[in-house]
Amino acid sequence: MLRYIINFGIQKSKVFSGNLKPFNSNMLAKLSSFGIFGLDTHAVTIEIDISSGLPSMVIVGLPDNAVKESKERVRSAIKNSHYKFAPQRITVNLAPADVKKEGPSFDLAIALGVLAATKQLDPSRLGKYAVLGELSLDGRVQPIKGTLCIAMAASKDKFDGLIVPFENATEAAIANNLAVYPVKTLAEAVNFLTDSDAIKPVKIDAESIFKKAHRYDIDFSDVKGQTHVKRGLEVAAAGGHNTLLIGPPGSGKTMLAQRLITILPDMTLQEALETTKIHSAAGEINSRIGVVATRPFRSPHHTSSDVALVGGGTIPRPGEISLAHNGVLFLDELPEFNRNVLEALRQPLEDNFVSVARAAKSMRFPAKFMLVCAMNPCPCGWYTDPKKECHCTPQKIQKYLSKISGPLLDRIDIHLEAPSVRYKELLSAVSCESSADIKKRTVSARHRQHQRLAKTSIYCNAQMGQQQIKQYCPISEESKELLKSAMEELGLSARAHDKILKVARTIADLDDKENILPEHISEAIQYRSLDRNIW
Repeated sequence: MLRYIINFGIQKSKVFSGNLKPFNSNMLAKLSSFGIFGLDTHAVTIEIDISSGLPSMVIVGLPDNAVKESKERVRSAIKNSHYKFAPQRITVNLAPADVKKEGPSFDLAIALGVLAATKQLDPSRLGKYAVLGELSLDGRVQPIKGTLCIAMAASKDKFDGLIVPFENATEAAIANNLAVYPVKTLAEAVNFLTDSDAIKPVKIDAESIFKKAHRYDIDFSDVKGQTHVKRGLEVAAAGGHNTLLIGPPGSGKTMLAQRLITILPDMTLQEALETTKIHSAAGEINSRIGVVATRPFRSPHHTSSDVALVGGGTIPRPGEISLAHNGVLFLDELPEFNRNVLEALRQPLEDNFVSVARAAKSMRFPAKFMLVCAMNPCPCGWYTDPKKECHCTPQKIQKYLSKISGPLLDRIDIHLEAPSVRYKELLSAVSCESSADIKKRTVSARHRQHQRLAKTSIYCNAQMGQQQIKQYCPISEESKELLKSAMEELGLSARAHDKILKVARTIADLDDKENILPEHISEAIQYRSLDRNIW
């Protein structure tokens, strides 16, 4: 019995040793991709090693859960694309190994690397291209976030091109510095790497696309009545002033705020690329257009958290204020927002960017936007309405208004009262002024400001500091007396003084006047409702 066992062991050993294949040092593939952290990108080298052992697939290099799960997507995509998936030990390394990798954008690169390492694809051409894309189980290539950011970064490296999902092709081609090859399936990517003529690079005219996409579906002519509010918003647009709309429910505050972007100066191509880059990182790009051509209008709900508003998270992402970059951030029902959320706006309003600090890295997101807020005059909303009775006590009204801190209110230049629209105005057949007509005046006023402020780092009247106010906002003795009377008799606060001068400077620019006149001061005083102690 002992002899039988020994002999059997020897025979078994011979059988296994005969079937074992020697380690093939050439079963290694290497290709390039990119990861994104906030708005910053980093090159990622993907290494695939095939070795003998129990069938398994391991991904190393600080992958997050989405990257770890890619092994299941890659395995199914390869099989369902009619390629062979090696029943061996597959090790995937994402270098550099000390940088966190997140998202499914490495799927396509990993799949191509596995095919190259198993000799189903010529590995010699892999190094010429950067590869991006998420895989479906059937082998289709899905769109990813941050393609424009990556395309701009990849254009600085020595790649022959960028292989991207078909839906991201226009967005990536906006960079215009790198050949972009769109693929719809894993099989298309393999065919392209086998025959470079299988897919032609995407060529676009960025300026042409930008001009075609630059249009709005709303117009100021849609708004009946509210002449005073329209004039106030025109002043706000001309000088870049933050604005607060106060009025009862149904008075059209939201409708007016939405149309503010239609009278702002058109975005330049450079501004459009800046804005598109942010929206690309957030995954909010229209795949057909590929560029944000109109000024963004963001309107977060009042239950939004401070992280949702200013950005952040474990892997920092842009928040609503960054998505509103070069556009308008609209906060409806302002007192209903959490106090800490509103306080988080103070620094970005001052600096035009938001810094998010993390242990690994600090991120800076651009946040140059106009803030437009809307609120009711009291909790029930009818305090200023002449036809509906308000049941709120003075204490309730004061508590409601006190939810808005002084420092935040200090950063709002214009307060506009929006009364209820009368029935006669709703039925009026008189055509209202269009956004195009108003826009001509705001663009002209901005041009005057650009010329005046050309030697400074600011671009509109709203950003003027004490030095610029003294230099560019001199007023006559008559205007000084008017301003003094307003501050004493109407109970205007000291902080309202500089705001009135800046707004008056904008009104003078709209009137094409070099000097600020008394009528400009008088109109600017009307835009300080919350400082007049009328609530």
